[in-house]
Amino acid sequence: MNYPEIKHLAVLRYIKAGDWLTLLSGGVCVVLLTLTLWSGELAEKAVIRSGGKIFRIVALSGDQQIEVPGPLGISLISVVNRKVRIASDPGPRQYCVRQGWLQQAGEIALCLPNQVSVELIGSHKRYDSLNY
Repeated sequence: MNYPEIKHLAVLRYIKAGDWLTLLSGGVCVVLLTLTLWSGELAEKAVIRSGGKIFRIVALSGDQQIEVPGPLGISLISVVNRKVRIASDPGPRQYCVRQGWLQQAGEIALCLPNQVSVELIGSHKRYDSLNY
């Protein structure tokens, strides 16, 4: 009889107190780093672009609807409770509408066929990557 559960339990008797302490401290470090570095700051403003040029910079403090013209028609951008989304777009596939609500600095929604984008910015500029 070969029971894999018993073999796994037998391994546990070789783990000493220092090993458990190392595993526990490593787990705590991973949780702290995740909470500190993974979550982004909340956005303060939204930069709305149309045709590659800045159309408007909007503060997220008040709820509003913004109509942005593009080559295919009007894109509607909603600002509600410090969150932003592209509510409607004349583009064929609606990827930017399906992206949903944006709320952290650095998030962006692109409507490529209509050449409209919304980027959220905070107090510090965040970079996905740096080029040399």
